[in-house]
Amino acid sequence: MKNHTTDMTTGDTVRHIVFFALPSLIGNIFQQIYTIADSIIVGRFVGASALAAVGSTSTIAFLFFALCNGIGNGGGIIVSQYYGAKKDDLVRSAIVNTGFIMLVVPVFFGITGFISAPSFLRLLNTPSDILADAVIYIRHLCAGLLFVSIYNYLASMLRALGDSKTPLYFLILSAAINIILDLIFVYSLRAGIKGAALATVISQFLAAVACGVHAYKINPYFRMKKNDLRLSAEISKKVLFLGIPMSLQFGLIAVSSMAVQRIVNSYGTTFVAAFTATNRIEQLIHQPFTTLGAAISTYCGQNYGAEKYDRVYSGYRKGFLIMSVIGIVMILTMQFFGGWITGLFVTDEEVIRIGAFGLRITSLFYLPLGVIYVVRGVLTGMGDAFFALFNGIVEVIGRFTIPLIMTQYMGMGETGIWVSAGVVWLVSAVTAWLRYYLCFNWINPRSKMKKPS
Repeated sequence: MKNHTTDMTTGDTVRHIVFFALPSLIGNIFQQIYTIADSIIVGRFVGASALAAVGSTSTIAFLFFALCNGIGNGGGIIVSQYYGAKKDDLVRSAIVNTGFIMLVVPVFFGITGFISAPSFLRLLNTPSDILADAVIYIRHLCAGLLFVSIYNYLASMLRALGDSKTPLYFLILSAAINIILDLIFVYSLRAGIKGAALATVISQFLAAVACGVHAYKINPYFRMKKNDLRLSAEISKKVLFLGIPMSLQFGLIAVSSMAVQRIVNSYGTTFVAAFTATNRIEQLIHQPFTTLGAAISTYCGQNYGAEKYDRVYSGYRKGFLIMSVIGIVMILTMQFFGGWITGLFVTDEEVIRIGAFGLRITSLFYLPLGVIYVVRGVLTGMGDAFFALFNGIVEVIGRFTIPLIMTQYMGMGETGIWVSAGVVWLVSAVTAWLRYYLCFNWINPRSKMKKPS
């Protein structure tokens, strides 16, 4: 068991966070390869219009993925706290009950997304010349939503137990299969948008099945006995209590992204293609922060469950240090190499110019973006999932209002879209930090704030 779990309640804080985050980072990058491979292959072998069609569906797909994955993340927090408290029976119960929920939620949202795809795309003012392709792509992704959600559920459970390596292995395999199938369906068979979507769904299905079988073989917590396979109202309530606010937070962010996409679509296919390319790049930029936040969440969850609050504070402080180093490196990369990176997706010079300009603006706000993930990781690790929902509401309000103000009322046009993204990150970062400082600074050994009773 020791080879496939990690007890983070003892040992060096930085070592735990970094060694846990690195496999997750590599895994998340490979997961992004699914969408990046689609974008590069579709953009180069089908055309800029096809790339715009894929990009116009990204916020809708994120909405349904996020609503499902938030439940799995909530279950992961419960598992990490029980594991830190050395309550093995409750660890198994949390894994089982989260699994029951994750078999129902993706089916519901997958059917909803499949049926409502045309309405969502029209609501976003999707250009008419790419609407048909966009409907095909999003419907295929919704049909495979269950597979994506099951894999992410298994990955959340394994990471909560300190195993960030196992999910990585199957993501690498799945990403390789995805790229191969992309080339076969899109390049060789000329299946276009439909082929790219099929490649993603098939590869995700294989990752889910392989990860589940392997987890059962290597991790004793997944070898359930008959008595473990019981629905517990208490455990399910705890999972939903954390998972629903996290789902709503991600869902609200997705809805707000759809509002931004609606404004983007109004500037035509060329700008949509540029925005899609930069959006794919920034999905990669988010990954170091995402994995850092997940590592901090697991670390803080285990130590909070063990009531080692000084180590929780250490995770908060060291997390900021690690985030600052990552942020500075990424800022410099986008400032000097943004154009070259955008050129990996398309050959159109105007699209590359617009994309590189956007990356130079948004990269200036990467440090506030990192603050969001670090503080959110600490808060969710301590079970404060409702702040994640509140922070999501703040981000939604910002995404609905700031881009509109900057593009329409301040006359900034396309530039306002890039600037507004950074301003929203800044506002969310300040909100998150204030929540920690005003309500949870009692974990700081030097703070005079007392732990709430």
